[in-house]
Amino acid sequence: MNKILIANRGEIAVRIIRACKEMNIKTVAVYSEADKDAMHTRLADEAICIGPASPAKSYLNFKSMIEAANITGADSIHPGFGFLSENSQFAKICKESNIKFIGPSYQVIELMGNKSNAKELMKSAGVPVIPGSDGSVKGLKDAIKIADKIGYPVMLKAAARRWRKRNTNC
Repeated sequence: MNKILIANRGEIAVRIIRACKEMNIKTVAVYSEADKDAMHTRLADEAICIGPASPAKSYLNFKSMIEAANITGADSIHPGFGFLSENSQFAKICKESNIKFIGPSYQVIELMGNKSNAKELMKSAGVPVIPGSDGSVKGLKDAIKIADKIGYPVMLKAAARRWRKRNTNC
């Protein structure tokens, strides 16, 4: 890796930039119009605007991130956490664009993104898992039945995300 674009902002971007400096790796900060003067933009070797203040139109905009990497010559993208870090589609687009996604492969993100599927995979691999449902809970009655069986307190966890198509224009 010669130059990393940090697809995030704030403290996480600052931490990534500092780690890269220790390893003599050049950094590119991205920023929305609202974050132009943020600390991460001043600490990075380069900074590039990726869109308006709305995160949906900047930090979650695949096209802007890939264009920013291409414009600046970044060969890698570090998503930090939140925003695009768990988005398998973005990781796949990075791979297709010959840009290293610093994180799990898009296949692993897809596999682990659905909690029910991830739990089944871990069980099949012999990894101990906490007691709970076998697959998705079908409704309130099912949830109460399972909770009564395993004991209280319980935690309900979303099993899958429903991604809505986001505006990919800057």
